[in-house]
Amino acid sequence: MRVDLHIHSHYSPDGQSSLDELILRCAECGLDRIALTDHNTVEGALVLAEMAPDLAIVGEEARTREGEVIGLFITDRIPPFLPAEDVMDVIHDMGGLTYIPHPLDRRRANFRAERIVELADKIDIIETYNAWCEPAANQAAARLAGELGKVSATGSDSHSARELGSSWMEIEDYAGPQDFLEKLRHARHVVTASSGTGRRA
Repeated sequence: MRVDLHIHSHYSPDGQSSLDELILRCAECGLDRIALTDHNTVEGALVLAEMAPDLAIVGEEARTREGEVIGLFITDRIPPFLPAEDVMDVIHDMGGLTYIPHPLDRRRANFRAERIVELADKIDIIETYNAWCEPAANQAAARLAGELGKVSATGSDSHSARELGSSWMEIEDYAGPQDFLEKLRHARHVVTASSGTGRRA
């Protein structure tokens, strides 16, 4: 199945598309699962899970006192502006997975490489391709994930429906978050187009 784990809707301040528009676009480009990861809110993801339960992975991109952390397979809102360790603990307490987006992008809230090493025991997934990052940042993230033995992810970081479908991961079907994590470790990463670099968080 085709999966994209980093998507925003109009529930994000900088998101442009409705949930209906995202559902339609997923059907057009063959995405089987998406994680809706709006900024500091889980509301849209919970609504999407009711509208399209076979499509939605409930997520949120939460701002910590340092960088941003995405929670996947969560059940409630992640409080913003907490220490990174506390945010990751909240996600794990909900049975979710921790995902570090655009980890080394200098233009956005990010964690230093040394800090990611310190947090490694609490990190499940590191984004190693983000469509809006400079190639050097993506390459550095990929090296760091490899050195730490972490599962890597490709995320479109789409803020509008039209941006969906330029990148995804292909994984086997899964049963629950931990099985998903293991299947993701063996995913095929696909990037079909470059969306450009240098904009929003």
